[in-house]
Amino acid sequence: MSRIVGSPVPRIDGRAKVTGTATYAADAVVGGTLHGFLATSTVARGRITGIDTEEAERSAGVVAVFTHRNMPRLTRPTYLSYLKSSIPLQETDIHHSGQPVAYVVAGTLEQAQHAATLIDVSYDTRRPRSAVADALDDAFVPPPGLAGPNETTRGDVAAGLADADVSVDVTYTTPMHHHNPLEPSTTTAVWDGGRVTVYESAQGGHATRICVSEALEDLPLGNVRVLSPFLGGGFGAKGPVWPHTLLTAAVARELGRPVKLVLSRAQTFTSNGHRGEAHQRLRIGARRDGTLTAIDHVSTHQVTRTEQGIFSTSHSTRVLYACPHVHVAQRAVRLDLSAPSFMRPPESVGSFGLESALDELSYALDMDPVELRLRNHTAVDPETGEPFGSRHLIECYRRGAAMFRWSERDPRPRSMRDGSTLIGWGMATAAHTTGGRPGAGARVVLSTAGRAVVQAGTHDIGTGTYTVMTQIAAQTLGLDLDDVGFELGDTDYPFAFMSVASATVPGVGAAVARACTAARRSLIGIAVADPRSPLHGVAAEQVTAGDGILYVTGEPRRRERIRTVLARHGRAVEATTDPVPIPPGYSVGAEFAEVRVDPRTGRVRVTRMAGAYDAGRVLNRRTLRSQALGGAVCAVGFALTEHTLVDPHRARVVHPNLSGYLVPVNADIPRIQTVFLDEPDPVQQEALGARGFGETPGTGMTAAIGNAVYHATGRRIRALPITPDKLL
Repeated sequence: MSRIVGSPVPRIDGRAKVTGTATYAADAVVGGTLHGFLATSTVARGRITGIDTEEAERSAGVVAVFTHRNMPRLTRPTYLSYLKSSIPLQETDIHHSGQPVAYVVAGTLEQAQHAATLIDVSYDTRRPRSAVADALDDAFVPPPGLAGPNETTRGDVAAGLADADVSVDVTYTTPMHHHNPLEPSTTTAVWDGGRVTVYESAQGGHATRICVSEALEDLPLGNVRVLSPFLGGGFGAKGPVWPHTLLTAAVARELGRPVKLVLSRAQTFTSNGHRGEAHQRLRIGARRDGTLTAIDHVSTHQVTRTEQGIFSTSHSTRVLYACPHVHVAQRAVRLDLSAPSFMRPPESVGSFGLESALDELSYALDMDPVELRLRNHTAVDPETGEPFGSRHLIECYRRGAAMFRWSERDPRPRSMRDGSTLIGWGMATAAHTTGGRPGAGARVVLSTAGRAVVQAGTHDIGTGTYTVMTQIAAQTLGLDLDDVGFELGDTDYPFAFMSVASATVPGVGAAVARACTAARRSLIGIAVADPRSPLHGVAAEQVTAGDGILYVTGEPRRRERIRTVLARHGRAVEATTDPVPIPPGYSVGAEFAEVRVDPRTGRVRVTRMAGAYDAGRVLNRRTLRSQALGGAVCAVGFALTEHTLVDPHRARVVHPNLSGYLVPVNADIPRIQTVFLDEPDPVQQEALGARGFGETPGTGMTAAIGNAVYHATGRRIRALPITPDKLL
């Protein structure tokens, strides 16, 4: 039989994307559509004392202008929504600069944009607070959130630090980051009587459906349909349900016309989340042989005055290394900025702190950074004492170091040069939690023509979901790849949790495998019960499927084509599975980076990157490698260029565009080497042994780059990004 799962199948949706036939949310063509545009607050804290919309309402093409005075009343959703305390245009309070204060609807986008500039708003303002450093005295530990408790303690950290022969006490800061997907967030709401169809750029269509139903009065869940078959990047920005979606649905209902809203690039800096600024203090103690005695990791993150969720977690500090005494606290400070949220990968902030501090400890111990990590490797979860389902991190260190030629490294800072250029090598561990989420359902229909259509209400956020799910379905059903179609991005399909938290492969993959297994069993049952089939009377468990054929094990000539069985049956075969919680997992790897630094200008270039990863079973090496490359690219931005600047007096983003917010470009990215161990995880059997992986590669590489810069220059930059001025 052909081996479909594990093959580097090209992206099934690739042709549609490169030829422009893929239909994204804003591409939906709906007759009579009006265009919306948001007018936003120019102050960060205060309340509206007056708003004049008369000139805007008289402007050409304007159909309506909605403010807090006439916007339909909305109920704050409770399902995984980040509208924690208020929805814009429902009250006069202003919580951040860029908060919507009016929603203009016109015949064209240009008319709506122009009218928005004609709205005159007056405010009673208060002095805003915009930096974590200004609020440290008010830090608090929030109650448990989506990622679990915000403070945990194992053992006695004070005693462990006192026991240490060598210790480090260091503080790192990371700035605010913004997702900046190529496709801005967009919503088109179309009402048909009491039913609404929402074309949405979403990582969680079912979450959107639930929140729209909860927010709008007298709108049953069954009357909401969300469509999102293609996504132009998300990186977490499109996971939560944001106010613009609910406002658009409400406005379209009020006007009785379809309404389309596309956030401007500037509005994406204030309207759909970001990675919050963070300060981290780490105290780590070790014995002379490198054995860790204690880790104290206290991080402080920005939240708003209306919510207190922390999304950049320090989970790796709790479970990555063997250490008897560990204290992790994630504190929050309230700032007058828009709400932070998930940003891929959410564990990268904590990993940067931990892996940088371990590098500093390795120098204090005069020990190789890889060796330090090997001496503190653990095969069991330190919090539970239970073995990890599958963890081959030692092999990742070994293979990654060999691939990078780590043994050739001179450990002394500033010791490696190419002429006047300084060369540095750094490494770090990559690790990210996966699974532990509600999971997904799936539906499969085998037609009488022998083709299968598999459906799940999930999303392809660029990770290869269309392709990998088609592979799982084809192999499980025993069909050729061309005879399987996978459909997603529609809430009429079975429920799936959001495409976040590296949960899609273990959640949706398991659901597809379950549904297709059930359909295959039904198909085999039909064949062995049919006197006309050459398989008649054979025990069902002796029949297998592959290459579009049903075989009898041990009797290869006793076979029948699947399409023949279905055609003779005369009816489609269907199977549907309900969501099953995803078992928690932990994907790991070892990452290495080389940098070259010009000592005259402080310019840093990343010239080599490599990663060895344990992601469980490899379903598609091509799409898996793509995720590793993406993580490395994100890490270059995190380490060297990305930084959202905020005016400290007005708490306003000063460069809400791609000319001021610097993301890496192709010229910044060197050759990236990857290797995958391909060891199935027994805990993830339903997903064929595959774990979630997409976020893992972005966790360690940022620290690896920072550690390489120290090795090259002898200067430890603890405040990201590492820019030339900090090295001169």
